[in-house]
Amino acid sequence: MFSKANYQNKIARNLFIALLLFALPITIISQEFKPLTQKGVVTVTGTSTLHDWEIIAEQTSGILIVNTEEEIPVIDKLEFQVLAESLKSGKGGMDKNTYNALNTEKYPNISFKMLEVTDIQPIISASDRYKVKAMANLTIAGTTCKTNVSFTLSLGEELKIEGIKPLKMTTYKIEPPKALLGTIKTGDAVEVHFNTVWTK
Repeated sequence: MFSKANYQNKIARNLFIALLLFALPITIISQEFKPLTQKGVVTVTGTSTLHDWEIIAEQTSGILIVNTEEEIPVIDKLEFQVLAESLKSGKGGMDKNTYNALNTEKYPNISFKMLEVTDIQPIISASDRYKVKAMANLTIAGTTCKTNVSFTLSLGEELKIEGIKPLKMTTYKIEPPKALLGTIKTGDAVEVHFNTVWTK
């Protein structure tokens, strides 16, 4: 005959096993990925009164958690950061002006944090590729703005996220950089081109 204590222990043990089995599929199906800086590239392009320009992010980090086992993948989490002073144009003067405009001493990182996926659809002409629309918080120079973003998600051993996001510096309270006593002025509008590769 079982004692009351043994009965309660058995119930507790069965409950623990049931909870473990319930959580197990989530652990197996949802997978975590990190960006590969050496394979991916993030480039910011813009204009000035002298010439067009581009600047490349050399140090990035982030996390992507996605369930790829469903018919349509489920993105549980997407966060991405750029070390602001890793933005390099190949021209020291331009880089210095960029860091001053971004106030990198006070705000060392540019960050993207997805809030929700608003739509995801397969690209019919391409296997394992999906067009994603999402809402996110984008923080630049200490100012955070809620923004929509569209990108392509490609599945495989390594995942790829690709897209272009237009934005204006003044939206983030950034004064477009100037050079040569203000005779060269940078345009307010820029584009962020991201072609990132993610691995487990």
